[in-house]
Amino acid sequence: MAAERRAGNLPGETSRLVGRRTELQDVARLCGRSRLVTVTGVGGVGKTRLARRAAGELQPRFADGVWWVGLSPLTDGWEALPYAIAEALPLADQTTRPMLEVIAEYLAERQTLLVWDTCEHLVEECREVAATLLSVAPGLRILATSRRPLGLHIEDILALDPLPVPTADGMAAAADAVVLLADRAARAVPGFAVTDANRAELAALCRRLEGLPLALELAAARLRDLPVAELNQRLDDRYTILGSTEGEDLDADPPWHRALRTAIGWSHQLCTPAERLIWARLSVFAGTFDTEAARRVCADALVSGEQVPGLLQALVDKSILIWEPTGDAERYRMLDTIREYGAHWLRGLGEEATLRRRHRDHYLALARRGEAAWIGPHQFAWYDRMTAEHDNLRAALEYSLTERGGHVALELTGTLWFFWQECGFAKEGRHYLDQALAADIAPSPARVTALYACGLLLLYLGDLPALEERAAECAALAARFGDRERTYAASTALRTSALRGDLERTVAQAEALLPAGWREQPPTSVHLSALVLLTHSLVAAGRLEEAVVWLDELSAAGERSGERSMCAWGDFVRAQAELALGRLQEAHEHARAALRIKHRLRDGVGTAHALESLARSATGAGRHREAAWLLGLAARLWDSLGQPQAGIPAMVAAHEACERRTREALGADAYRDAFDAGGAVDEDTGIAYALDPAARSGPPPAQPFGGGQLAP
Repeated sequence: MAAERRAGNLPGETSRLVGRRTELQDVARLCGRSRLVTVTGVGGVGKTRLARRAAGELQPRFADGVWWVGLSPLTDGWEALPYAIAEALPLADQTTRPMLEVIAEYLAERQTLLVWDTCEHLVEECREVAATLLSVAPGLRILATSRRPLGLHIEDILALDPLPVPTADGMAAAADAVVLLADRAARAVPGFAVTDANRAELAALCRRLEGLPLALELAAARLRDLPVAELNQRLDDRYTILGSTEGEDLDADPPWHRALRTAIGWSHQLCTPAERLIWARLSVFAGTFDTEAARRVCADALVSGEQVPGLLQALVDKSILIWEPTGDAERYRMLDTIREYGAHWLRGLGEEATLRRRHRDHYLALARRGEAAWIGPHQFAWYDRMTAEHDNLRAALEYSLTERGGHVALELTGTLWFFWQECGFAKEGRHYLDQALAADIAPSPARVTALYACGLLLLYLGDLPALEERAAECAALAARFGDRERTYAASTALRTSALRGDLERTVAQAEALLPAGWREQPPTSVHLSALVLLTHSLVAAGRLEEAVVWLDELSAAGERSGERSMCAWGDFVRAQAELALGRLQEAHEHARAALRIKHRLRDGVGTAHALESLARSATGAGRHREAAWLLGLAARLWDSLGQPQAGIPAMVAAHEACERRTREALGADAYRDAFDAGGAVDEDTGIAYALDPAARSGPPPAQPFGGGQLAP
């Protein structure tokens, strides 16, 4: 049953947690009495690992889930923090309200635990956001990890110490530090075990590294190459190995900090020159990256592209990189502390600006390839690719916005229109487009493209005043450039008419964007979106036969190109046409086809509209309980989007009519029961149940229809 599922997005645990039972109990106790708990400690002490396990153990206490928010990739905290929180939550806001306001409203009535991991570079921003959210959401708890406290008066702090180490005359194997070192060594060196012969050296190594988990893990990786005794001997010269920066007093560091610096510096010293160089260069990546990205950004005359895969594997073997297989691909990431060390060396080499530009240029090239391929048969693959690169796209955008000269920020934000609109990030896309347009006001084709991208998102967000303003500038500016820019301006004007509900003008403008001969060309986003808005306006105007003819054109264009997302909107519109023509089964099938694609692409607006279309076909067929249940599920999704219902006026009117008809047929109490049952089911379970007949062999989620079944 849905109620038995544990809501949340906690990352899986990839290795055994050693020790920390007392600390886990402390976290549980503090979270029981305080609404903000921060686990503090030096880098590498295991704050993230502890928080992950503690959050999993706390999960049953929170009816609305435990949600992990990784903050290490963020740079512009004031702007990016609310979006990172929203992205972690089952919240895909498509309104024009400030994101923090939307999050606060979403959390206000929920019992939720947010886990903010790696707050130290955003302490001020985290403090302000935490204060805002905790003031309006009484059921909210926040568990944070940070190298320093957030500084709120309600904050409880758990200072995390390194693992206990054996005393010189104690039982070595019983200490948690030795257990961790032995466990990780066994993973690196099959058959490794603590024996009488190595016990004393292992204990000495743990004492030397102060029981710091990251330092111990790095040491374990070296046991592939060196026996424990030799590792200890090399650590005797740790300050020489590590070196120091000018004016830095290593003896003034806390011992745990020195141990971490020693372990990382020691690992660095044991790398080959090529491994050290690529370690430094890889520090420009945010989140995860793949081999091709590493090759494009890091390779040059000093490190060839052919060397990169082997160097990545070498850094994995040394525990500098973490390998993350993802289906048919492989990605890599660095722990924050390892990345910081690499970034320090990159600055020392004088390469930081060069590598940042290479990183930016790589992701601009990726955006261009994604845009060119989006209207084609590989949309799902490009969706997966671009969402995996979300952190790196943000990093490239943030860097572009700091540059002076050129129009790169405008080009990157505008080229990513397909990512913002089709992959569920409309509000974030608007944020970056607004920043880029404000920073670069010179007339240029890139500005027209960015204004066009804004128009796409503002229709989704339902912001008519802003859309009218951007459309007017786009039209005035496009007249100074070529056909492509004038087409973008016309498409933006079309969206303005559609959002106004001006059906006649929408039809005329859409037809003008489909001139003679367009069918012989590869379909573009302009062609397909014009067809969607044209057919929707024709259906709303009651011109159903004309609408069906144009919907056939849209289907044919989809078959020629392999495009999915716009054609799913076509299925949504066709469902409305079939419903108006009294063909209820056909309406149901087209609505379900739209739902399947929109949910796969995590298009929240499209998914919600498809669910409502299914509800309309159900109530048209007299299946009113099913319709109310689907409306409840759609309402849950609209709630996660931060709005009650969205769309062009005709869509809103259709929603209201379906809701009214269903309530009248069932009566207020029965309608509310079925509606609430739909709203109680999590999105994925409910949609899977609506889509897959094989999933209907058991009882419906939350028993929405009194034991009945969904229509086939």
